Amino acid sequence: MSRRTSELASPPVSSRRPSALDSPSFSRRQSGASSRRPSIDPSRLVRMDKTHALSGDDFNVVFVGAGNIMFGSDEGPWNHSFRFEHKLGPRLKVVALIDPAVDRARAVLQKKCETFVRSAYENTRVFKTLEDFVRNMSKNDMPRAIIVGSPPMFRGTIQPGRDIEMQIMKHFPGVAMFIEKPAATGPASEIPEAFQVAKAINESGTLCSVGYMLRYLRAVQMMKQIINENQLTVMATIARYACAYEAIAKPDWWDKSKSAGPIVEQGTHFCDLSRYFGGEVDMSTVNAHSLEWDENAGHLSKMTVDESAIPPENRIPRVTAATWKYDSGAVGSFTHLVALQGHDYSCELEVYADGYQLKLVNPYVQPVLYIRKPGSDIEEMHRFPDDDPFFSEISVLIDNIEDIEEDPETAQILSSFEDACKTYELTWAIRLAAERNRELKKAKSAAPAAA
Repeated sequence: MSRRTSELASPPVSSRRPSALDSPSFSRRQSGASSRRPSIDPSRLVRMDKTHALSGDDFNVVFVGAGNIMFGSDEGPWNHSFRFEHKLGPRLKVVALIDPAVDRARAVLQKKCETFVRSAYENTRVFKTLEDFVRNMSKNDMPRAIIVGSPPMFRGTIQPGRDIEMQIMKHFPGVAMFIEKPAATGPASEIPEAFQVAKAINESGTLCSVGYMLRYLRAVQMMKQIINENQLTVMATIARYACAYEAIAKPDWWDKSKSAGPIVEQGTHFCDLSRYFGGEVDMSTVNAHSLEWDENAGHLSKMTVDESAIPPENRIPRVTAATWKYDSGAVGSFTHLVALQGHDYSCELEVYADGYQLKLVNPYVQPVLYIRKPGSDIEEMHRFPDDDPFFSEISVLIDNIEDIEEDPETAQILSSFEDACKTYELTWAIRLAAERNRELKKAKSAAPAAA
């Protein structure tokens, strides 16, 4: 099929306070359950290297977690501290780093203090728990934002030791939070607790953003713009996520009793994007099937972990394929595969509406958007060089914190904690549906033998 190519040029830097995402058309307070969720004009997105650090007083931040999510690694592009440094410049003051692994926390701070961002970290203190920080903080240590990058099994509930969000609201009422995705990774029975946390956040009025950064991609916002401007109703979403398993060397990832499985832990981004375009999911319609580790087609030849050390009942599926209905009547599907070798993943999302096909390819590295419109069979191809959704979500959070006058042009946060809980609920519905069908198949196979 023929295609024509377009490359979005970087927009000029605005003369007003720069925001990574600006939208004159949508209030940041707007929300809705339909497929027409709030979107932002992609032509007004500002790249990280085109923004200027905001001037003003020191901006105190607390980091919870000293691992790869917060400080980066060779495994991926995540590194929240890097984005805060670029957004805030010399204003950034990390007043506390909270992590029970104190030696690791001190080591990452030492590395930071050996760079040009030393001023942000030279007075940072390390604490094992948030309570330790509260007991030892001074008035000058009061944070304006608390960034939670600790493992999801330690948050998203109301249980002591796993209730970091509730503790933050208790000790720091009114202080904004950024929470990494997913909302939690406990057992499915704890999902109602995650919604209790969301209710507490909403009722307290706490500004909270959850790290579903793919919503902030310029390509994704271009897709939303096309849907909004043409008043389209989404008919179907089709998502596929094929990971490169050879590069996944963490034993816990292969143990669904610890990671909750690839759909909940990894596929969550594409379940979230599917909801972002399709709207709310009728959970009673979710169905799924899986290819398991003990089936012939599920054999993997290049695993870097010893799966025999994992109890058989906790080993992850190799493929999970799910379908569901949205409340709007549209249909959604998602296939997750543990199949590729090497390092690069293969990920795509297709969104269909009357006359339109919007296909997002490779959103994690170099996003490409293919668009087919009415009146032509030719696919347009749009590339988005140097787009950084991680920076955009942090930039939007800070702009909202500083927007005390509620400027209508300040871009809204695109993923609330309550919305993240709904994505979490969908991922668990998919996993449980696949496990139910696996048990039905095993029972059916066992019946003739028993007879």
